[in-house]
Amino acid sequence: MSTKAQQIDRVFAAIDAATEEMVDFTSEMIRIPTVNPPGDAYEECAHFIGRRLEQCDFAVEYLAAEGSPDHTATHPRVNVIGLRRGATSRPLVHLNGHFDVVPAGAGWTMDPFGGIVKDGRIYGRGTCDMKAGITAAIYAAEAIRRAGIPLVGSVEISGTVDEESGGFAGMAYLAKQGRLSPEKTDAVIITEPTNTDRVYIGHRGVYWFEVTTRGRIAHGCMPFLGVSAIEHMGIILDQLRRELMPALNARTTAMPVKPEGARHATLNINAIAGGQPIDGIQTPCVADICRAIFDRRFLVEEGFDATRAEIVALLERAARETPELVYELRDLMVVHPVRTPDGASVVSALDRAAQQVLGRPLLLAASPGTYDHKHVDRIAGVPNCVAYGPGILDLAHQPDEYCEINDLVQSTKVLALSILELTGSL
Repeated sequence: MSTKAQQIDRVFAAIDAATEEMVDFTSEMIRIPTVNPPGDAYEECAHFIGRRLEQCDFAVEYLAAEGSPDHTATHPRVNVIGLRRGATSRPLVHLNGHFDVVPAGAGWTMDPFGGIVKDGRIYGRGTCDMKAGITAAIYAAEAIRRAGIPLVGSVEISGTVDEESGGFAGMAYLAKQGRLSPEKTDAVIITEPTNTDRVYIGHRGVYWFEVTTRGRIAHGCMPFLGVSAIEHMGIILDQLRRELMPALNARTTAMPVKPEGARHATLNINAIAGGQPIDGIQTPCVADICRAIFDRRFLVEEGFDATRAEIVALLERAARETPELVYELRDLMVVHPVRTPDGASVVSALDRAAQQVLGRPLLLAASPGTYDHKHVDRIAGVPNCVAYGPGILDLAHQPDEYCEINDLVQSTKVLALSILELTGSL
């Protein structure tokens, strides 16, 4: 019988031998432009991942998010999930990655969907966020099989959609369907980019809201006869800038959010539109409507109720102090903060694996943005969940996004050892 050290050596050797295969698989995935919005090529990518899972001895299912408002004939929301049973169904560790990517945007020096490999890096939109993570999950499990180590418990891998727009047709859908639950699932690792040397144990809360100001249209040569909704939005924006933003910057959370600037409460103006369309045929009119969308990241210490009440109080004061200022507030999305419990087995397993692979412990951190942890914790009811995977988080959504091949290999080794420990196979 082989020793534990010999088994680990075989797993590492299998991953090293599969490096070129992993790079090719990641590059091919990048060439499928799964851009969200609108949700292009989801079904194609789900089946691409599914075929590789089948080749790696997983039983594969495809789950379309029936009933989701975004699931349409032209843009179907199709998720894929693969299961490899061990000697027993439990413990079961679930690895997840989303395969939707944000639009490429400007500033690229190479084809964002070319899957180009150069100087030890894989380039392309979604490489680190997070198609390389999907590769790491699949090949971590596959290396165990190629090393000839039988699983005691079971491993499950999912590729899901729409994380970049909230994950409601993806991981949230799987959770609502009971595909992840305390009765089935013992640990969840979401392979988001964590710089290979850190594990994300939660995130701040999110409050997306829309403010609409309404004015009165009038001829542009006689603006005194109208009421400008844009000017009134400007008053609200000025109060937010002068009063609220300094207060938010003074607040910090005890959660170990990285980078350091994200430990503060924040407010961002995501979008603003008012008056006539800029590119349309112009007529001289006072703007009678203006809309702005805001992204408020709140701390666990603040809570959602106080966060929203603070916005309402500022809007009400602006309306009292400004004649004819009329506003409407609409909640768009609320995500409450989540945190992995202290002593969670998934954290300790990843940390021990990282010490063996990287020679140092993982840094415990909370993510500056949300990820599908929120659905695993709050809908599926599985608190033993973290994010860990290849890629530099700061490169996500940037031009010339890439993942280091060495980081892909190293994180795959960490994941493989963690799977073995969490399934009781090592």
